[in-house]
Amino acid sequence: MTDKPPLQLAVLSDYICPFCYIGYLRLEKLRAHFQLAVNWALVEIHPESPAEGKPVAELGYSPSRLHGLLDDLETLAQAEGVELAPHTFTTNSRRALLLAEASKPLGAEIFYRLHRRLFESFLLEGHNIGDADILRGLAAECGVPEQTVAQAWEDPLYAQRLQQNLAAAVKTGATGTPTFFIGEQRLTGAVPVESLLAAARGATTAPPTPPA
Repeated sequence: MTDKPPLQLAVLSDYICPFCYIGYLRLEKLRAHFQLAVNWALVEIHPESPAEGKPVAELGYSPSRLHGLLDDLETLAQAEGVELAPHTFTTNSRRALLLAEASKPLGAEIFYRLHRRLFESFLLEGHNIGDADILRGLAAECGVPEQTVAQAWEDPLYAQRLQQNLAAAVKTGATGTPTFFIGEQRLTGAVPVESLLAAARGATTAPPTPPA
């Protein structure tokens, strides 16, 4: 038994978003205070990117804006004690998102193992998680059956879930990833742990309305 209060929340996130990884690390710290039940509402933030990857410089940011984002990212990573690979390329995350959605019914242990490894593989190790073979290797490492991998990429159910997540994001007016929905509050970006804690302490235990 535990006396930690339950907390249900939702997070808009994508595995190619380095700020989502920082947000995930910070959210995990709330487990010391709450029994978390998280709806990871996975959304594809750069569907135009090819699976073979492309330079981050081609995402459309101005050089000064990109430089500022990368500086902010390095500061956040240092604060969390993680060493990111040079963030010079991005990729198409659709297969990774579908795989994560398909792994949810396998239970929290397997889902979170894969969830963490997808972030780490891309952001810490510099692997291209748009590559189907790399994803198969991660799935096997995390205990995801081959049948589940095939279903993830063939069964339209999981593509529909991504569409539902995106529709919910648009409906709520979310402007970026990560976005945390905690009680009545919406927090955007890799916000400090203290902000997440404050929102959590003020939240009810009722399921959050967005995203569905």
